[in-house]
Amino acid sequence: MQVKETRNEGLKRGYQFTLPAADLAATVDAKLKEAQPEVEMKGFRKGKVPMAMLKKQFGQRIMGDAMQDAIDGALRKHLEESGDRPALQPKVEMENGETWKEGDDVVVNVSYEALPPIPEIDLSELSLEKLTVPAEEAAVTEALENLAKSAQSFEDRRKGSKAKDGDQVVIDFKGFVDGEAFEGGEAEDYPLVLGSNSFIPGFEDQLVGAKADDEIKVEVNFPEEYGAPHLAGKAATFECKVKAVKAPKAAEIDDELAKKFGAEDLDGLKKQISDRLEQEYAGAARQVMKRSLLDQLDEKVKFDLPDALVEAEASQIAHQLWHEENPEVHDHNHGNIEPTDEHKKLAERRVRLGLLLAEIGQKAEVTVTDQEMTQAVLRAARQYPGQERQFFEFIQQNQGAQQQLRAPIFEDKVIDHIAAQAKVEEKTVTKEELEKAVEKLDEL
Repeated sequence: MQVKETRNEGLKRGYQFTLPAADLAATVDAKLKEAQPEVEMKGFRKGKVPMAMLKKQFGQRIMGDAMQDAIDGALRKHLEESGDRPALQPKVEMENGETWKEGDDVVVNVSYEALPPIPEIDLSELSLEKLTVPAEEAAVTEALENLAKSAQSFEDRRKGSKAKDGDQVVIDFKGFVDGEAFEGGEAEDYPLVLGSNSFIPGFEDQLVGAKADDEIKVEVNFPEEYGAPHLAGKAATFECKVKAVKAPKAAEIDDELAKKFGAEDLDGLKKQISDRLEQEYAGAARQVMKRSLLDQLDEKVKFDLPDALVEAEASQIAHQLWHEENPEVHDHNHGNIEPTDEHKKLAERRVRLGLLLAEIGQKAEVTVTDQEMTQAVLRAARQYPGQERQFFEFIQQNQGAQQQLRAPIFEDKVIDHIAAQAKVEEKTVTKEELEKAVEKLDEL
């Protein structure tokens, strides 16, 4: 195999591989000779089929395999010798493919963008702040009050009291569309919390001010996107009988409330809340520190980037942001979305940092364990209740999906490795100060 360099500009590489016809023919003959002892053909004993007949019967297929093996081997050898790591799968084109005939040399053009050399960085020069927020008593109290509200009960208001927003009304109702009762539009002793938005828009508003024993006609329109197509967009009338008006009563903040939420007593519940809050604060503080770390790396390290990787990342960013701005579109039948300069700038940052973190992680021998992958798969499977088995099978059979789960785990472990080498100063801040720091993360 003869190899000639045709391009070497920045990260772009081009090579022409020439496989002499004589070498190809020799390879085909060798493969046919190797297979001859096992070949059976009508009219010939096993292993006695003439080479001419073997070549006529199997020559084209074996020649194709031989060409592919030769090209793959030459490319593999070239990459080993050059040390190049292609950013994407190399492009391989046969130059004389349309005119090639047996007896001609095979000429193949190979092109790719090489991954750039990643410069060394002294991680000890990085300076990071690790923010710590203690769970303040006010935050614990607020969480307790919210739990008490979620465990609230309802007590009858005084006779003749008008229902307020947040009250519970117990009603019988029957719904009509075009004067006809419809299936599923009727219930008795239904406890409806006003302001819960659990009924059709406008329904609950018309019961505010109602009293026990009132009979009220509620006029509403089913939403255009309503789940039942025969009711979507239709005007409806509900005949309602108010049987009781009840006021909300928050649960007492005591040991009994604690037991409802799995704690032994109130002190135990407070400890659970405090631990959960501090865990949430620690997660937010980690994101702040991670952004600072990535910003410093991005500032310190510059190197050429493969255009193909940047373009692919910019397209993905543009596509993702377009869907966030158009949440009603769930498919991809929306035409081409052209990345902006802002998308390309963000893509360059992501590609640069991705390559840098990969290099640091590889040198530090950072790996993702089977146990970590299993936990990631289990977490992801919870998003598909009832379809867990299909999800597991999909992950097992899809290398790309596995990589999507592995990548963030690997990145977090590399971040931890870098932070362990950097100068880290612990700083205690308030919840409000942490919230402001988190808000700044959206500025990029």
